[in-house]
Parts: sequence; C-alpha cells; structure tokens
Amino acid sequence: MGDRHKPKRGSMAFSPRKRARRQTGRVKSWPDNGNGEVRIQGFAGYKAGMSHVLIRDENKGSPSAGQEIRKAVTIVETPPMRVLGIRGYRQTYYGKQTAGEAWAASDSILESQPFLSRRVPERKSHDHEAHLKGLKEMAENGELCEVRLIVSTQPTMVKSVPTKTPNIMELGLSGSDATSRIAWAEERLGETLSVADVFSNGSDLDVIAVTKGKGWQGSIKRWGIKLLSHKNSKRRRQGGNMGDFGTGYVRKTIRQAGQTGYHQRTEYNKKVLRISSPDEDEVTPDGGFLRYGEVTNDYMIVQGSLPGPSKRLLRFRDAVRPRKNQDASEITYVSTSSKQGV
Repeated sequence: MGDRHKPKRGSMAFSPRKRARRQTGRVKSWPDNGNGEVRIQGFAGYKAGMSHVLIRDENKGSPSAGQEIRKAVTIVETPPMRVLGIRGYRQTYYGKQTAGEAWAASDSILESQPFLSRRVPERKSHDHEAHLKGLKEMAENGELCEVRLIVSTQPTMVKSVPTKTPNIMELGLSGSDATSRIAWAEERLGETLSVADVFSNGSDLDVIAVTKGKGWQGSIKRWGIKLLSHKNSKRRRQGGNMGDFGTGYVRKTIRQAGQTGYHQRTEYNKKVLRISSPDEDEVTPDGGFLRYGEVTNDYMIVQGSLPGPSKRLLRFRDAVRPRKNQDASEITYVSTSSKQGV
C-alpha cells in the first residue's frame, strides 16, 4: 500500500504569531518606480470604518459589465502631514545606513505643532544649512543610494483620535537622481503634504497596519486545526498530541494556544476609488461611524477591508507589484445610512 500524503492541519504562515512591537506599522521597503518626476511614495491615515458604494463594473468579461455593482469599502481619514526633514542613505556591505539628515528649523515646526516636542527634543545645535550642504555634496559624488522624507502626522486635526502626540515616520522618494530629490525636498521643508499630492483615483497601493488584537486564543481559532472526534475522552479543541516520546521538548511546529491578533500585516493592491473632502462629497453616515464619529478632513475610499480597528493609524505606499489596469472607477452612490443598527 502506498504512502498517504496528509499534510499538517493549520497554517504555519507568519510564525511565530506574537504581538507587534508598536501600534504603527513599519514599511520595510519602498518600490523602485523608475526615473520619472520626483514624487512621494507613501502616506498615512486613520481608519474611520466601512461602508458600501455602487460603482460601474468596467470588467468587459464580467456578466455584469456596464452595470452598477455593490462593493464594500473602507473610509480612511487622511489629514495633511508635515515635512520635518530629509534623510540620505548610503549602500554598505551591511545594507543601507544613514549618511546624513537635515531638519527644518525647530522654531517654525514647534509653533505649528506644539505637541511635537513629545517626540522630538528641541535641536539647539542643529545647523540646518551645513547638514543640507553635506547631503548635496554626497549626492553629487554619487554616495547616496536613497533619499527619504521625515514627516509627522497631525492627530490634533482629527476629532475622533484621542491622542495628540504625532507619529514620526519616513516616506520614500522616487524618480530622477539623488540631487534632484534633495532639491525637491528642500523646497517643501516645514510645509504640509496632502493625500492628493501622493495618490490619485484608481491607483493601487499597499496598506501596512497592525491588526485588531484578540488576546489569548486556543489552537482551533489561532491556527485553524481540526476538531478532535466527539469520542475523545478528554477535550476536543486542542491538538491530538504534543509530539513523540523520544524528543525531550515540545517542538515549535506544534500548534498551541497563544496570542492572536495585533500582528503587522500588509494588504497588497488595494484600489483607491475616491480621494475627496467632506466639503465636496459627504461620506460620514447618519450618527457617525461606530466608535469613531465624523470625518472632518480629507479622506480616501479604498475598495475592500483594511487591517486594524477604527482609529488605527494605517500606512500606505505605492504598490510593489501593481496591476496593469489602474483606471478610476465611476462611483454612482456612497451609502451614508446609519451604522448604529437601528
């Protein structure tokens, strides 16, 4: 009799499944989008909630081509972000390392964002012009392999988010050469960026965020293993055994209970259906979003679901494996009916 092929139940993907180190996701790489015009590759926003829209089906091979179809969407509030500095990287044997950075004047930044001092101490000895000159010289000599922006969020502009302390993060720059990127970033030091400066309707993006935490859960919910037989004498919602007798320890491949949720995850190729503001197109449902409230800043309507609960900060970047067709979809209706369950 031949051997039976029976793989293990319960995926070991993303192992070990433990809590994320921080609540804000970390972008580990930025795509190389060619040598066109200099542009920003990312942004950040706060998840408001989900709704549904009616859009025109543009898939010619679909049975509903040309008709209105219903799609689940996520509303993300995206207040402007402020540019704090420029950072250059050089390529070494140990990977990319920081070559230098230039920050905007501390006085102008702290006046616009008084709570920024909780994250960044006042720089009394930072010579802005000297550091910027050093970055330009390294770029001209070909020492820089990448240039990024240092930006901060502005949570004080969002009514629904309880924190006032901004998050500081890097955003990639693509296009042209390092000298042009530094010159482009120098013009925007201390200024604000809107989501419309980065993305457009119909474009694909990747979403990096920390998922909703579910606490300690059993192996059935955590790994999806099979329930034991109802004739089992002890319990059903656990693995059949913890390994062989010969091994003096429990192997790490044994599915056991533990922390579930609150993991960093990346959603690829999420389509932007609309970028707008409440003044132009109302998106807040009657009574506000559950556990969030009203959207008062610019927002994005993204097709499908996104990781994390409401009020969670989501990070966006250009799609690393974009689709060929990135045409804008025609939205004919956005639901603003109450989400309160009444």
